[in-house]
Amino acid sequence: MSQPVRILRLAAGGDGVGKLADGRAVFVPRTAPGDLVTVRGLRPSRRFARATLGRLLEPGPDRVTPRCPHYTDDECGGCQLQHLSYPAQLAARRGFAGDALRRLARLEVTDPEIEPAERQYGYRTKLTLAAAGPRRIGLHPYGRPRRIFDLACCHIAAPPLMELWARLRELRSLLPAGLERLVLRMDRRGGRHAVARVRGTEVWTRAAELARELERAGAPATLWWEPEGGVARVLAAPTGGAESRPGEAGGAGPGGAPHVGVFEQVHPAMAERARAYALERAGPVAGRRVWDLYAGIGETTARLAAAGAVVESVELDRRAVAFASATGPPAERHAGPAEELVDRLGPPDLVVTNPPRTGMDARVTAAIAERRPEKVIYLSCDPATLARDIVRLGTGFRLAAARCFDLFPQTAHVETVAVLERV
Repeated sequence: MSQPVRILRLAAGGDGVGKLADGRAVFVPRTAPGDLVTVRGLRPSRRFARATLGRLLEPGPDRVTPRCPHYTDDECGGCQLQHLSYPAQLAARRGFAGDALRRLARLEVTDPEIEPAERQYGYRTKLTLAAAGPRRIGLHPYGRPRRIFDLACCHIAAPPLMELWARLRELRSLLPAGLERLVLRMDRRGGRHAVARVRGTEVWTRAAELARELERAGAPATLWWEPEGGVARVLAAPTGGAESRPGEAGGAGPGGAPHVGVFEQVHPAMAERARAYALERAGPVAGRRVWDLYAGIGETTARLAAAGAVVESVELDRRAVAFASATGPPAERHAGPAEELVDRLGPPDLVVTNPPRTGMDARVTAAIAERRPEKVIYLSCDPATLARDIVRLGTGFRLAAARCFDLFPQTAHVETVAVLERV
């Protein structure tokens, strides 16, 4: 038996960190601070080591029994912190943000406060399932992206999606033979969607039959087919076709919702709270020139424009821009990569930016630093890239405030809103 290891803290990503006998740090997934464990599969490097949990000899004070059987039985990689109490999860996510700001951005700050989620389970409005044809559909075990276990139920997904999945599991023979990904999604009106991504361009011939069976089972859904390299289009929809039309593939999807392929936050209620805080910290915007970068479907642009701001928005996804133009107030909207468009924008008084996990391109941070707006409001889903971008913005800005929002309970991800003011 290997020498026991005491877990001292959690690292970004959720792994527990302990010390080996030789003093090197060892990173062990699915462990909690205070746990005394044995480890297996030790993979040492010069400065640290990685391992997996062998036996739990003594649980830490914040360890709890995970609610989802897949978390332990299949080592599901969709969640990383289900074995921690919710207060401990919140503290960990605050710590991930604070550590990144201190260690990577070299800022003398305490861990930001965090707004807890009202729902710790059943909150996700989108679930992406891997598939090896219709017979095996599910998620990947932690750290093993080539393997797929068959999913029975995802406890962090919204109940209407799990109702749909329960019926689809029973009817999986009607799914396309070349299925490689199945996306379950709820739109903002509560409609359910299933997007079947297939290898090649094999046509899904039984979509209409599946749609009828789902409706009979009390789980109606709009069914989309996405060929490899192509765009998702509707093949079948619940009866009363005013809500959905087969073949629809533009900026708006069924019922006036955004196209199913357009990015939307998977926890809408908490995303709205983060947006509200960001706009509150922006202060009065009437008459001010504002950049809304990585603007998505234009929800922030709409709020800014309604408050009297002169907004220029930038969004890569042309379908999202088309939806924003069709449904939002007048604004100058640009479709394309922010790094290619940012130099064409007028001088801003305020910048609101909500980039993907990779953060802002260096050309974007350089343009912001050169234009020197009075304030930058940065909505981040990755503390490390947030810290990197703060460094890139340079000494012309100071961190005036930061707050975390728990958009992703049971996981190691955290949303952070940082307020940067010109100095």
